[in-house]
Amino acid sequence: MASSYRNGYRGSSSGSMKVDRPVPSSNLKASSFKSRTSTGSALRRSSPASLTALDDGVPGRVRVAVRLRPRNAEELAADADFADCVELQPELKRLKLRKNNWDSDTYEFDEVLTEFASQKRVYEVVAKPVVESVLDGYNGTVMAYGQTGTGKTFTLGRIGEEDTSDRGIMVRSMEDIFADISPETDSISVSYLQLYMETLQDLLDPANDNIPIVEDPKTGDVSVPGATLVEIRDQQSFVELLRIGEAHRIAANTKLNTESSRSHAILMVHVRRSVMGREDIISSENGDPSHLAKPFKPLVRKSKLVVVDLAGSERVHKSGSEGHMLEEAKSINLSLSALGKCINALAENSAHVPVRDSKLTRLLRDSFGGTARTSLIVTIGPSPRHRGETASTIQFGQRAMKVENMLKIKEEFDYKSLSRRLEVQVDKLIVENERQQKAFEDEVERINVEAQNRISEVERSFTDALEKERLKCQMDYMESVKQLEEKLVLNQQKHDCDGFTDGLCNGQGSRLSVAEINNLLEKETNLRKAAEEEVERLKSQLGQQSQLEAGGDTDVLKLLKIIEDEAHQKKKLEEEIIILRSQLLQSTFEADQMRRCLERSGPGNAYTGLDSSMSPFRHSQFKDSGNGQKASIATLFEQVGLQKILALLESEDANVRIHAVKVVANLAAEEANQKKIVESGGLTSLLMLLRSFEDETVRRVAAGAIANLAMNEANQELIMLEGGISLLSITAADAEDPQTLRMVAGAIANLCGNDKLQMKLRSEGGIKALLGIVRCGHPDVLSQVARGIANFAKCESRGSTQGIKSGRSLLIEDGALPWIVQNANNEAAPIRRHIELALCHLAQHEVNAKDMISGGALWELVRISRDCSREDIRSLARRTLSSSPTFKSEMRRLRIEY
Repeated sequence: MASSYRNGYRGSSSGSMKVDRPVPSSNLKASSFKSRTSTGSALRRSSPASLTALDDGVPGRVRVAVRLRPRNAEELAADADFADCVELQPELKRLKLRKNNWDSDTYEFDEVLTEFASQKRVYEVVAKPVVESVLDGYNGTVMAYGQTGTGKTFTLGRIGEEDTSDRGIMVRSMEDIFADISPETDSISVSYLQLYMETLQDLLDPANDNIPIVEDPKTGDVSVPGATLVEIRDQQSFVELLRIGEAHRIAANTKLNTESSRSHAILMVHVRRSVMGREDIISSENGDPSHLAKPFKPLVRKSKLVVVDLAGSERVHKSGSEGHMLEEAKSINLSLSALGKCINALAENSAHVPVRDSKLTRLLRDSFGGTARTSLIVTIGPSPRHRGETASTIQFGQRAMKVENMLKIKEEFDYKSLSRRLEVQVDKLIVENERQQKAFEDEVERINVEAQNRISEVERSFTDALEKERLKCQMDYMESVKQLEEKLVLNQQKHDCDGFTDGLCNGQGSRLSVAEINNLLEKETNLRKAAEEEVERLKSQLGQQSQLEAGGDTDVLKLLKIIEDEAHQKKKLEEEIIILRSQLLQSTFEADQMRRCLERSGPGNAYTGLDSSMSPFRHSQFKDSGNGQKASIATLFEQVGLQKILALLESEDANVRIHAVKVVANLAAEEANQKKIVESGGLTSLLMLLRSFEDETVRRVAAGAIANLAMNEANQELIMLEGGISLLSITAADAEDPQTLRMVAGAIANLCGNDKLQMKLRSEGGIKALLGIVRCGHPDVLSQVARGIANFAKCESRGSTQGIKSGRSLLIEDGALPWIVQNANNEAAPIRRHIELALCHLAQHEVNAKDMISGGALWELVRISRDCSREDIRSLARRTLSSSPTFKSEMRRLRIEY
């Protein structure tokens, strides 16, 4: 019985050990890269020297390395007297296969690895160049071929949990990929498949056992869209996927291997990388390239690494396969034979390559003769008993070395990245434009203010100068008249005196003096007339200026002002009369209600804390108040009038406005008054108050009145039509007072109970607003929130039962489930009761089951079915759990009994 392991070599009985041989300096990765000259080109990593020695000018040729497995314990005992049939010359990259003691065949490969070669060296010379090409944007394939038990799975799929040096090509490839990519811009997705009996199966999801292979008729690319594709972020998650896949892979015990793989394993790693490619340089008119170049454009490189662990070829008489294992062996040999035919046809440049003879060749269509960089490692054993199989494996590798692939990078224009970048630039430009527009408007406003100030200053200066000039003229005129009058008096006195003393001799002189005085008087009279005309002209100018400034006669303006003040005073007195009358009626009404409550409850149950502004739901406390209540309400309507009360909602006086909204809120608490309030425009006025006033008391009482009106189904539709839910949502976001939030939550909770309004309620932010209110933490507020959620869930459950609604709950989509689960066992009984009811209604729709399980709601449902204080809710929870297949399956898995 062979003693080789499926995932490793068992050491020989003589205690042979594996030694890691250091890689020569010539094998290290070259430091220089080829520069990219066009958009379609890419950075090419240089391959190690060990694989470039046999390039022969063909960079796309399939690289083939051969690895010799050390003897195992059985071979050491059975072939003790025989030498190995294989002689390696690793320094010359040659292998000799002995025919007999004097004759042998010599073969050359790209790399010859002895039985002492470490896993690290095998990876660096076989797979690392392919991995680097994949990171540059090319497809790559690494494949292991060989007889059963020669170490293919050890070379490729060894996880190396016990000894990290045993890690295979799969694990080491992913380590290099993770080290080179950027988690922010790049992504890696993995599929793990097996080809068993010509059926492609998913190793990550065993139920998916017949995956079709799809070929693109235009490009010829092969894909398996039905396979599970898992996006991974770190090495640990990849190792866990490998462990899951290996556990599902089919293996059996044969004479050649205790864990012989009975299927071909295919690991597909999809790498998506974002790069920046510069566009072509702009050429000038004379043909010389310009120094100006277009900006970088985002590109996406999509490449694929395929690691194939082929099932081992075997001869039935050596492996001892029989029964079903014999059929497996036939299927394996047929698929490997089809692969060999394809490679022979490619090596001989045949016009027809039979890729459709097997699903294996269809899957590897890109690896041989396609556009991928391919490395093949053939594994052989040293035992002369299997010389025929060893020779067949070596011949397969020799033919594969003649296959040439046309390497092709796969780049796509990253429209999404460019769109995001352009959106950011547009947003920045919009912000800058708004900032400049605001600065421009501020500058225009400043210039306007300065111009108005200068005009006002000039007008004041002109008015002052005109007034000064008028006063000066008046003073000059009065002074001139005074001087003339004094001269006239003096001349008359002198004339009378001289007439009696001088006689006739002096008569001529007196006449001359009088004539002179008359002339002077006439001149002064003319001057006076001229001055009066100037004064009149100045008065006219002054009157025109005063009319421009005052806009009319001063006396008329005073009269109008007095009339306006008297009208305002009259209106204010009327408002005060209405308020006092409504206060008197309301006080009488509340005193009557208090008296009735005290009479019903007795002296030991005093009712305290009655506040009309804080109790919009108080109507439920007085259902049997009798004719006294109706008479008081009727008296309020008759003596005050609803229209006048609603008119006070728009009063400029804050106290009047607050008192009026309190009266309307108390009137809205009675169902008989709600219709009249709505018909009189009260709902619109309340919504306007909610929209325009920032006073906390007005907002709180207005929200309470709206909550009272929202208890009527007809009013609910009106509230939605007039944008009430948006206003309630804005108030919920701005308010901090618990009582205000309680009123808003109560209004939204009432709207949540209407089946017709659910979609609109959700689209206008009602659910988000309700969930935002929980920040308050007050038990009364949380109780209203829980009631709204229960109402909404009940309507959804009813719609699902009637076939009206399908799909996940809107509550779950808006993120309400975590809060519901968190408060399902709240200490406050009203909150807990509503939440328990909401959970039961959500669970009745099967499409919500998975989300509720992942969110932890299943445990709460089980608790409700056992411990809920209300029998109806407890029965509903039990019926829901027993009728849901998803819940029943999960409870069986978790071994929960209910």
